[in-house]
Amino acid sequence: MNIKNMMEQESVRPFLLQARYGIEKESQRVTLDGELAKSNHPSTVGNRNFHPYIQTDFSETQLELITPVTESVEEVLAYLEAIHDVAQRSLPKDEMMWPFSMPPALPEKEEDIQIAKLEHHADVLYRRYLAREYGKRKQMVSGIHFNFEYGLDLVEQLFLAQTQETSLEDFKTHLYMKIARNFLRYRWLITYLFGASPLSEARYFDSEDRPNEPVRSIRTSQYGYVNKPDVQVSYESLTRYSQDLAENVALGRLSEEKEFYAPIRMRGGKKVADLFHTGIRYVELRNIDLNPFDRVGIDADEIKFIHLFMLYLLWTDEKLPADDWVAKGNHISDAVSLEHPTKTTAFYDEGQQIFTEMLQMIKELDLEGSDLVRTYQNWLDHPEETLAARIFVLDENEGQAAVATEWGRKFYEQAWAHPYQLAGFQEMELSTQNLLFDAIQTGIEAEVLDRHDQFVKLQHENHQELVKNANMTSKDTYIAPLLMANKTVTKTILARAGFRVPAGETFGSIEEAKKAYLRFAKKAFVIKPKSTNYGLGITIFKNETSIEDFNAGLAIAFAEDDAVIIEEFMPGTEYRFFVIDGQVKAVLLRIPANVVGDGERTISQLVAEKNADPLRGTHHRSPLEVIQLGALEQLMLKEQGLQINSVPEQGRQVFLRENSNVSTGGDSIDITDEVDESYKKIAIDAVAALGANISGIDLIIPDKDKPHENHEDYGIIEANFNPAMHMHIYPYAGKSRRLTMDVLRFLYPELTH
Repeated sequence: MNIKNMMEQESVRPFLLQARYGIEKESQRVTLDGELAKSNHPSTVGNRNFHPYIQTDFSETQLELITPVTESVEEVLAYLEAIHDVAQRSLPKDEMMWPFSMPPALPEKEEDIQIAKLEHHADVLYRRYLAREYGKRKQMVSGIHFNFEYGLDLVEQLFLAQTQETSLEDFKTHLYMKIARNFLRYRWLITYLFGASPLSEARYFDSEDRPNEPVRSIRTSQYGYVNKPDVQVSYESLTRYSQDLAENVALGRLSEEKEFYAPIRMRGGKKVADLFHTGIRYVELRNIDLNPFDRVGIDADEIKFIHLFMLYLLWTDEKLPADDWVAKGNHISDAVSLEHPTKTTAFYDEGQQIFTEMLQMIKELDLEGSDLVRTYQNWLDHPEETLAARIFVLDENEGQAAVATEWGRKFYEQAWAHPYQLAGFQEMELSTQNLLFDAIQTGIEAEVLDRHDQFVKLQHENHQELVKNANMTSKDTYIAPLLMANKTVTKTILARAGFRVPAGETFGSIEEAKKAYLRFAKKAFVIKPKSTNYGLGITIFKNETSIEDFNAGLAIAFAEDDAVIIEEFMPGTEYRFFVIDGQVKAVLLRIPANVVGDGERTISQLVAEKNADPLRGTHHRSPLEVIQLGALEQLMLKEQGLQINSVPEQGRQVFLRENSNVSTGGDSIDITDEVDESYKKIAIDAVAALGANISGIDLIIPDKDKPHENHEDYGIIEANFNPAMHMHIYPYAGKSRRLTMDVLRFLYPELTH
């Protein structure tokens, strides 16, 4: 079967780069000083028996991070980065993840290495068996397991381009068995480029039987965690492969099929026997060391190269009978693993041939990636560029343990630098990032359906929920957010239900609204858009207002909507009540955007200084928003007799907005425990009157400490169908309220964690 010719056909070419990826990354937990952790698997990440993302490998200190299956390099790395962030920030603050494949110094007594404390007895027994057969120390190595599946369309088009196989499943089996043989033959090149375990730390080897360090990769060599020499399996066909595995189990060489630690595994079902029913769906590459220079252990270039390498394995033909071909590859792979990392490989000529053929394939098939392949080809002439050599050079100067600790701390600090963000999804709205963090941590499967529109699918067992903007869920009816989006209707519903709302009028055109000037000019009033959210387009006038300023306020509001509301200004302090499922979970005092004078700098300079705070950002991706100096802010300054180049005196607080929205630069202060319960009941009842389950409702209260007794004690000025949660989670001052967890508990009451 000439797969090379099939790949060249027009019907096949559009799908050549189609693939699916999944990554499993192992890491040892260590202290910030680089010593193996003594704590248990973190309880903050839920039950590891069902957790889809964060589990424990052989030892209690060895995390296993598992991505969902994705169809792009960018997405698989985004999920890996996110899961990595969650794992790091779920550990005790004095722990980090060891960035190297080889473990840190191990305990003097092997019994002090703790086997994973799993609930299922069979899992514990299996690990005890492995400890007896191989010793605990050998199993403390970590690496990347890279799951790769050729695109379904690609496989189907290749199938249609041939005539030898009549069954698609048989064809896939033929395809993947060829890949397995070629991978085992040529995998040495992956070890040469990305091998990254040149040195061992104290007590990894408990005997004199050890390599002459440094090498390229202890982990992938005969000195790594490998099966005993008498375990032999043929890759001639899937039938021979499965028969040999079964025979090894029957003869007691393996306890069960999963004990076969091949550099590549065929995957279809849970057991090898399932492959005859499911066919080979994908392969698992198991010989990839952690890249200690990348925070998550692997980078985009490495994944892209592996993808092109997997296409090359389709493209190139085998030169010997199956088992001889694999045996030759095993011999070369072990030899390369044990070479000195800074020396030219003994298989330089074959490496050049592989790269030349890969470049020929890329050219003939009109693929992208030639520059990337040439970069790695250059490493054949410059072995000092390889990962193992870079580690060794650093080791000569500082020592591997010191290097690992230094890089581990660097990645630790990156994870904690912006704890309100989730790596991989930083461009999304901040509340959604926090919801994703909590879902991943809890063990709820989270799939981002649309990054721009903040649409997420959540799944736990058979329970699925769709969430938009972190708190728009199936629990609310379709009409509830539409009602709250319309401020006129919101006021009408609440007024008829007996709640106090500001009196006012709605105008459908700026010409009509201008005629109302005399009715409001001598009162305190507010101009705001009818339907917009986030406090956009709102202007507040507390004193007698000129026609020019009145018209300017109208222009600002009409720029946000085609209808505006002019209503009475209610004196008092504005508070945001976050109501979910009939409970007030948070109350926030929001202070309008402001600066405090120092008698030396201008208002614009003071704003620039305040905006330099790392907690301030834009588009709701930071806990606080930057302060603007636009038309509305300048109008506010004008009312105070100031301009942006004015220099306010020492200690003078200058407000740049009347409305106190955090989304317009305000400061947030949590006062949940200080507000009288009577006002919380008003908020709960008002949200119920609007038919909503989740809402942020804004109350004006003259005295929050005085219990509600009559209508003048409060006023409801707005209800929000998509209230921002990040300002409660990361307030400017006061206690954090993890509202995204409240949303998850509301959606998944069966999860009590």
